[in-house]
Amino acid sequence: MPASAPKGARPATLEDLLAIPEEERRHELIEGSLVEKGAATGEHGAVQRKLSAYVDPYDQRPGGRRPGGWWFATEVDVHFDAANTVRPDVVGWRRDRVPERPRGTPILVRPDWICEILSTNKRNDLIRKKRVYHRHQVPHSWIIDPEEETLAVYRWTPEGYVEILVAERGEQVRAEPFEATPLHIGVLFGDDEDDQPAREP
Repeated sequence: MPASAPKGARPATLEDLLAIPEEERRHELIEGSLVEKGAATGEHGAVQRKLSAYVDPYDQRPGGRRPGGWWFATEVDVHFDAANTVRPDVVGWRRDRVPERPRGTPILVRPDWICEILSTNKRNDLIRKKRVYHRHQVPHSWIIDPEEETLAVYRWTPEGYVEILVAERGEQVRAEPFEATPLHIGVLFGDDEDDQPAREP
């Protein structure tokens, strides 16, 4: 939940965020407010693990037997500007743009893909953070809803993010920027890969 502050108080800063003891820091800096992330549910953690396994073939140099071409991280702080340092659930950078793995905390390199897995802070994920990502031209944004068991895929345009795909459990899709690999939506929500029908919308 947002940290309470008197009306007219100065916006929170990165220094305020880093002043929170590390073992207690489940916060993000969003549009100048310190926002505590909701505790992850078992469903949230399972989706994050399955999604990480899906993108893993891309987490290597391109040109091999697997697609490659990306760096990935989970639950890392990414600094966008003085008012915004966020912690996406899963985040990726194209290696052709970022030759070395982003390091440190917070990470200062703008991502090429961000996935948010919805939690109790739905408004922050859907509206405020998406606004930040668009302003900083993050090309690809995914939102996974464990409650509705859906994946929504968005592409950056100057006017705003365009929804290019929405899929639910039981469907198979090729979702940019990872079109090379089909994704069975049900696998994100606990289904076994071997049980999935080969069906794309």
